[in-house]
Amino acid sequence: MSHPVDVHVGRKLKQIRTIRRLSQTDVARELNLSFQQIQKYEIGSNRIAASRLYELSRILDVPTSYFFEGIEASADAVKTRDPSLEIVSALASIRDDTIKSRIVTFIEDVSGVTVARQN
Repeated sequence: MSHPVDVHVGRKLKQIRTIRRLSQTDVARELNLSFQQIQKYEIGSNRIAASRLYELSRILDVPTSYFFEGIEASADAVKTRDPSLEIVSALASIRDDTIKSRIVTFIEDVSGVTVARQN
């Protein structure tokens, strides 16, 4: 059984990876790992070593503390699906970049927030 902290850190990894529009393979390649290892990190079945967490923070351009943000809330919360993560995952699965860009623009218009885009 996975430790709740490992599950939380894995979810945060998946969240930022998806926000950055990187595949598991992209991240794995940067770390010289298999994408399966990234999958295991993301579901919390394998723990992420401190040195690996540091490398991930560098690759994903976040502070290492990012992976622990909200951990108190997640420990107390009943397991629920995060609609934001579901939207990001659905968006990442769209292959047509034009459609994806239109959806992002729509979300920006509705939210009043502009996201940084990678080219």
